[in-house]
Amino acid sequence: MSNSIHLLRNKFVRVILISNLFSQFGIWIRNMAVLLYVMESSNGDALAVSMIAVAEYAPIFIFSFIGGVFADRWRPKRTVVWCEGLSALSVLIVFFLIESGSWTVVFFAALISSILSQFAQPSGMKLFKLHVKDEEAPICMSLLQMFFSVFMIIGPILGTLVYQQTGIGVSILLTSVSFLISAFVMLFIPADPPVPSDQSAEPASLLREMADGIRYVIFNRELLRLSLCFTLVGLGVGLVTPLSIFLVTDRLGLPAHDLPWITIPYGLGEMLGGAAAFAVAPRIAPQRLLLMGLLVNGLGILLIGLSSVLWVTMAAQFIIALLQPAIFIGNNTLVMNHTEQAFIGRVTGIRTPLMTGSMLLMMSASGVLKDAWSLAIVYELAGLCFLAGLLFIVPIHRSRSQ
Repeated sequence: MSNSIHLLRNKFVRVILISNLFSQFGIWIRNMAVLLYVMESSNGDALAVSMIAVAEYAPIFIFSFIGGVFADRWRPKRTVVWCEGLSALSVLIVFFLIESGSWTVVFFAALISSILSQFAQPSGMKLFKLHVKDEEAPICMSLLQMFFSVFMIIGPILGTLVYQQTGIGVSILLTSVSFLISAFVMLFIPADPPVPSDQSAEPASLLREMADGIRYVIFNRELLRLSLCFTLVGLGVGLVTPLSIFLVTDRLGLPAHDLPWITIPYGLGEMLGGAAAFAVAPRIAPQRLLLMGLLVNGLGILLIGLSSVLWVTMAAQFIIALLQPAIFIGNNTLVMNHTEQAFIGRVTGIRTPLMTGSMLLMMSASGVLKDAWSLAIVYELAGLCFLAGLLFIVPIHRSRSQ
């Protein structure tokens, strides 16, 4: 724990946490306000609601890799600050358009923020590579995971409360202010290092840099294994994400409004898991954290698919969430440790759509598979995806141990 507290003396870490605090406020207020506003304005139209997800996920496939390439070209601090500032500006424009009476422009807020995130996220990883030592990376990642876990619980509550009390106009305005403060705080991180003289020449073409990034991942055995692992994890997550309501109605024989009985243990587990990971991350190797998380999550999903007893399902949900931070911390730490700074943006840009794409593919197929087979079989298949992903991490664990 002393190492974890010592990390907070790092000015970069303190600034990142404060910036993320305001950014998360803005994200959750925007997400819940857009969702509830579209539900009200469209009279619950399913197509309109689904377009929110399209606006959020489509840019990942179109801009993620491109954003990674430019993140490797541009100075990371400047990129993150500009992306946060432009997000604030775009949301402010949406505010004025809403005031003029056009409700459909709320999709624009989600779309632009998602596009800018594809440039900001790989730049953020570059900043971590620059300012956090490799041995401190697991602690830093665990701190961020604990932070995000808290917002996974309070974010929807906060966003819903703000929208219900103030309406869409003020909610969007608060989102813009939150992003603007986040950008301002990021100005206080240490300056970007000067560009080396051998890199200041005219950069290679975009396609050439993309191809270099793909080759880098393919020929780096650890990164390739991590990418294949998380493609399988995405398949597993996508299979079960839309089906939790059917656990309550089909497997447990309870009414749909009893869904909180299995979501509350999950939320508590994620919060406690984040705190526990923050405490133990300095003493456990990242590959071991990742192995533990994948094993427990895979077995937990298998158990949920077989369970027809409420307390067993609740316990499995709690244990799965308890070890999920270990997956996040182990994965991000290993990626940072095995990636050269010059390629961190492209590596992030390649891996993000792999997992997201596999997840969305299975989300679209999970309902069909449930009807064709059964809920239990779909959950067993998802659990096996996690365990199959684990097999790609075992060689990394062995090589690091040796």
